[in-house]
Amino acid sequence: MIFRAIGEDRPYPDHGLSTPRQWSDVAPRQVRLDQLVTTKRTLDLDTLLSEDSTFYGDLFAHVVEYKGVMYLEDGLHRALRAALQQRQLLHARVLVLDAR
Repeated sequence: MIFRAIGEDRPYPDHGLSTPRQWSDVAPRQVRLDQLVTTKRTLDLDTLLSEDSTFYGDLFAHVVEYKGVMYLEDGLHRALRAALQQRQLLHARVLVLDAR
């Protein structure tokens, strides 16, 4: 299994970060692929195979940690590339949301 689970939505509250500039305040770190729950069930194959898929976006995947679960919000193509290259780690910006 590549991911912890495959999800269809974002089960956490809105965090207000929507642009790469806003996400850039969150420091990147390594996360294990098998700890991630995806928030998308499908991926456009063109995005996965594109040479410049990160040209206009953030270089790091975006992960939201909520109630002890890490959700892959953006960067599914990066995570799948890592898995295809037999890497178990992904560099991501991890936003920790308080569960209160």
